[in-house]
Amino acid sequence: MTERKAKAIHVPKCKGHGAPGSSMLETMDEFLRFEHVHVARGANVVLHDVNLRIAAGEHVAILGPNGCGKSTLIKAMTCECYPIPRAETRVSIFGRERWDLTQLKKKLGVVSAELPGRQTRTTTGEDAVLSGFFSSSTLWPNLTVTDAMRARAEEVIRQVDAEHLRRKPVGEMSAGEQRRVMIGRALVQSADMLLLDEPSNALDLSAQRELRELLRKLARGGVGILMITHHIADIIPEIERVILMKSGRIHADGAKRELLTKERLSALFGVELEMSTREGFYDAW
Repeated sequence: MTERKAKAIHVPKCKGHGAPGSSMLETMDEFLRFEHVHVARGANVVLHDVNLRIAAGEHVAILGPNGCGKSTLIKAMTCECYPIPRAETRVSIFGRERWDLTQLKKKLGVVSAELPGRQTRTTTGEDAVLSGFFSSSTLWPNLTVTDAMRARAEEVIRQVDAEHLRRKPVGEMSAGEQRRVMIGRALVQSADMLLLDEPSNALDLSAQRELRELLRKLARGGVGILMITHHIADIIPEIERVILMKSGRIHADGAKRELLTKERLSALFGVELEMSTREGFYDAW
């Protein structure tokens, strides 16, 4: 069976005004607009007065220490968390204020360090990619896979260089192989934006390098990359815009070369850091 019933969501209509990244938005369709967004998890408000605009196809990294609200921000973008209703709050996703969640998932590919469900571990790589059409953890018996779906899955498997993982159960894959297949699963419905939540978690150095090479390939191929991370080395050269988060607020939003500095990051993480750059990548210690 599918694990989540399609649901229509209402996103309050937003009003336009200038924001970081607005020059790009003048020539590209808009993926996201948040104005005065506050989000609570339980009794605690974890996002405070977030104002954010991101263009479709734009490459952006959201960087900050653990617990700063990055993952909640992703959940707000995918409508897993809803803003606190306030008169000044405005939100739109791909320019629309109403979405069926099933349709929204066709435009948003989300990848996290966790697998979609326990059943995914016994699913082959090919079937795991196909399960992305249904937002399920595996291909349940009642799900109908069409020839067009199989053709699209084959295309994506080649796109993410996962041909050797077609018949391999996900539970027998390394963490890096699993991440590659989950990226394919996220892309199979022709996602316009790929949202990555801490993509290098649990990966060894070799797998991290392979992941970054794959993300560079996808970014150059026209897939928008929105990355949540606390690892500066995850920020691939194709990402030019960085958003810094701290204590549930956007601390800074601008060009990577201006924000990935020793002074900025030392203040963000609360520790004295040193920085280095090499071939478009940044690192800190």
